Parts: sequence; structure tokens; C-alpha cells
Amino acid sequence: MSAFSATPVIIDGKGHLLGRLAAVVAKQLLAGQKIVVVRCEEINISGSYMRNKLRYANFLHKRHIVNPKKLGPFHHRAPSRILHRTIRGMLPHRTHRGAVALEHIKLYEGCPPPYDLKKKMVVPAALRVLRLKPGRKYCTVKRLSHDFGWGYRDVVDRLEEKRKIKAKAFHERKTAAAKLRQKAVQDQASSYQTLTTHGY
Repeated sequence: MSAFSATPVIIDGKGHLLGRLAAVVAKQLLAGQKIVVVRCEEINISGSYMRNKLRYANFLHKRHIVNPKKLGPFHHRAPSRILHRTIRGMLPHRTHRGAVALEHIKLYEGCPPPYDLKKKMVVPAALRVLRLKPGRKYCTVKRLSHDFGWGYRDVVDRLEEKRKIKAKAFHERKTAAAKLRQKAVQDQASSYQTLTTHGY
């Protein structure tokens, strides 16, 4: 993600490590890049599930002594909001520059339209299979969020199943059309040579 793009960069969050992905995204946001992250619920966190569950439970106990409902800290359960808070912690969000950078990001559970039809990227520097030693324990944000009160896991899973069925059907149609086109080109190769000799 070194080159700047005028259009928003769409990142598929599945299989990325939470902190590493947030660090890369934060740096790009400060450079002015607009970023969209889809499938936030499939992001991984290094360490065993029970370790991360205890850490989040400890985080839930942190509260403001005067008016927690108004002053925070706010303990978000949705995976997209967990990623948002992680990225916010890596930005100077109380300055104008940091606040503008934070407005340049959009985070989603699942893969809603129009992003389901657009090309998505991965961040090699944050992929679990490349950065985490084989055999190390990890967990998904989806499981952690669900256990702490996020109520939309089943809804997102159902919508993702529908999207994958549609995507598979589209891919099959696309490959079939490409094969027909290739066959037509091969069948008419002789006529192409005749046309080129006549200057077409």
C-alpha cells in the first residue's frame, strides 16, 4: 500500500492480525488515503481465546468514576468498532489532523454492497499466516464479540452465505463466457489473418 490512490482502498479483513492491520491502516490514513475494511468479524487476535477473553473482561471494568454513561470509556462489542478503537489509539485523534484522518475510514461486518462487487486487497505485513509462528494460538474477533454481547453474528453469517453463493454463480458465468470467447477466437483465427492481409 505504498502508492497513493484517489479511490478508496478496500481491504478484506479476514485472516489479518488486529494490531498489525490497525498500524498499517493508521499510517495510510495520516497520509490522506481513504480506506474501507470489510469482514471485520474475521480479523484474528494473537494469543489463546481464553487469554483474550480475560483481557477484554478486564477492560470492561475500566470506567469513569463520575458519569460512565456520558464520559466513557465506552466498551464497544461490534468487531468493526473494536477495530475502529484500535486504529483511533494509533492516531492523534484529538488534533485536527488526526480527526480528519479518522473520518477517512469505513469499517463493516460482512461485505455489504457495493463492496461485494469490488476488488479487495490484503496487507501482507499483517496476515496471520505470514506473521504468526505456526502452532501459535489465536482467536477471531467474531467469537470474542459474540461472547461479550454482540448480537449480530448469526445475521452476518447468514448474509455472508448468500453473498458467497451469488459470487460463486457469477464466477462460473464469467469463466464460461471467457472459455466461449477463447474458443471463438481460435475458431476464427484463419479469418483474422485474411482480414489483416486486407488492411483491417
